[in-house]
Amino acid sequence: MTLSLEDQEALEHAYSLLENPSFAAKVTNLIGTPVEKALAVLPDNWSDKLMTSTKGALSRALDVAVATLNYQHAGEASNTAHKVFTSISGALGGAFGLGGLAVELPISTTIMLRSIADIARSEGENILDVETKLSCLEVFALGGPTPNDDGSETGYFAVRTALGAAVSEAAKYITERGMAETGAPGLVRLVTQIASRYSIQVSEKAAAQAIPIIGAAGGATVNLLFINHFQDLARGHFTVRRLERIYGPVPVKAAYEAIGNTEQATENHAESYSASSTR
Repeated sequence: MTLSLEDQEALEHAYSLLENPSFAAKVTNLIGTPVEKALAVLPDNWSDKLMTSTKGALSRALDVAVATLNYQHAGEASNTAHKVFTSISGALGGAFGLGGLAVELPISTTIMLRSIADIARSEGENILDVETKLSCLEVFALGGPTPNDDGSETGYFAVRTALGAAVSEAAKYITERGMAETGAPGLVRLVTQIASRYSIQVSEKAAAQAIPIIGAAGGATVNLLFINHFQDLARGHFTVRRLERIYGPVPVKAAYEAIGNTEQATENHAESYSASSTR
């Protein structure tokens, strides 16, 4: 099936949200310093503590998603309130530096999850469905490649494919048994896979907030940037899923990849032209 002009434009916008500027680039633009330099000041044992905090935050978010995301109403997503609450939690985190992350991260992650769910609902998703709730959690894995990724493991559809089995296993488990055993292997596997990607962006956020001149006001701004980033990813993700319900997964993926091929060809042409003009 061929996408309508309106849906093709929606898919192109989704592509731009899902495949373009990373959170690191946005943080760099905000603080005026490459995020890699900010990461260099973090303690040597920071990565282990960060992974523990990230897993804890996502586990809490998973509990919230399954237990309390039980509303279904019409209309556009209301993201302003979520941005305000996330900014407040970021201000608290910035005021206490790295020590405040363990307290602030579960709060901000849960607030962002509710915002993601609202966006999903506005794109026609049934928030009462377990698979939809897990798709909301899946957003935290987008836009953050891990150091172990290779060329075949990056990109929006590659991440969805990598998480597919874990999402299906977790959805089946929750449907059959509920959330009584949060340590079930299927749930742990899903949280761990998402955490490995989410932690990259959390570390970038923490590094920016740890810069001495950032403080509480800067922490609020970084968190606002953080939620804006994931709201964009959620909008792209659930736009793609909406189009998949209309046209089927295969045509949408083909159209999405065609957009990427066109962008790459345009970039290559621009680079070739720039190289030839400087000779």
